Amino acid sequence: MSERSAILVSVNGPDHPGISAGLMDVLSVGGAGIYDIEQIVVRGRLTLNILIGVAAGQATIRDLLFFGWEAGLHIEFEVVDTTPSSPESLSIVTVLGARVGPEDFGAVATAIAQGRGNIERIFRLSRYPIVSYELTISGGDIDEIRAGLVVAASERPIDVAIQVEGLERRARRLVVLDVDSTLIQDEIINLLAREAAVEGKVSAITAAALAGEIDFEDSLRERVSLLAGLDQPALDRVSEAITVAPGARTFIRTVKRLGMKTAIVSAGFTRFADAIATDLGVDYSLSNTLEIEEGVLTGGLTGELVDGPRKAEFLKSIADAEGIALSQVVAVGDGANDLDMLAVAGLGIAFNAKPILQEGADTSVSVPFLDAILFLMGIRRELVEAADAADPDFEQTSLMEVPGTPPV
Repeated sequence: MSERSAILVSVNGPDHPGISAGLMDVLSVGGAGIYDIEQIVVRGRLTLNILIGVAAGQATIRDLLFFGWEAGLHIEFEVVDTTPSSPESLSIVTVLGARVGPEDFGAVATAIAQGRGNIERIFRLSRYPIVSYELTISGGDIDEIRAGLVVAASERPIDVAIQVEGLERRARRLVVLDVDSTLIQDEIINLLAREAAVEGKVSAITAAALAGEIDFEDSLRERVSLLAGLDQPALDRVSEAITVAPGARTFIRTVKRLGMKTAIVSAGFTRFADAIATDLGVDYSLSNTLEIEEGVLTGGLTGELVDGPRKAEFLKSIADAEGIALSQVVAVGDGANDLDMLAVAGLGIAFNAKPILQEGADTSVSVPFLDAILFLMGIRRELVEAADAADPDFEQTSLMEVPGTPPV
């Protein structure tokens, strides 16, 4: 058997059907071997790289040049080392923002290079309502890269996340979400406080509790005590005032299509959280229960208190019941009482969160669209839209969660 040379064939030009088939015909007739191949099309322009093996005297190179001339393609050749390169560890960097410009990409690329990583591939995940890209990174020190990306995100109007590439990233099976200021735009206890005319006092206590500045249980009981006397009509008005976060319906609908289990866990209250779970089709729900006597709030709570540790226990209990590894769980929250559950999940996401949670989470998202989390999971917007279009029960107009903007 004659010795073969390894040649990298780079093909560029306008894309059209039949290019790959034609190239393969040329290689097959010439008896060439294929060692590697990658292709990408951007705005109708093809870039195709094929690493081939050819023996001395073969006419493959000449035939490829003729094929390129006929097809209107530019083809270049480079002789490369035949020694296979050692496989390197891979990681995935996701970049999100209202826009992602060259300064933003530059900051991200610099952080990756300083951590000795190399960008292998860049792929756009979405164009609106936010722009997002996925970068495949080989080599480098992931902790060093992550530290650089944190700095880049703090200096630019973007969110950046890095995850180890592997099977677990592609096999998420459970999503657990906080409710107030995460799944919904409101803090329900603040809406209740408005009805009780104590909104200012309760809001201040809520903010301090979510920032981790005061004891959560004491603060919750103090706030609930201020709600004593609220009647059923007031509770009904609060139910009607609740607004789901932009993209929440799209997010839940999509992960359920992927076969994932969903759960919500809240320091809020069962009357509202259970109704939200039913409306969105969420599988599990846990929250606190307001004590009601003769149709009026007493200012107390009944049952076990749902605090930070209880949220983590709930997550683990669902994972255990469903036979799901914790590494396959995604947890999303915004406040200090979400720290525990984000810590035990395989991927903990701080969503428009307080600083104390951002510091303890795997990654942070500061855009207002909950379905941006899909991009951290590597899900393209076009796939979400295609699934919606193929679903006879999906009503596009009912899910325009951001005025004037198609849902992601």
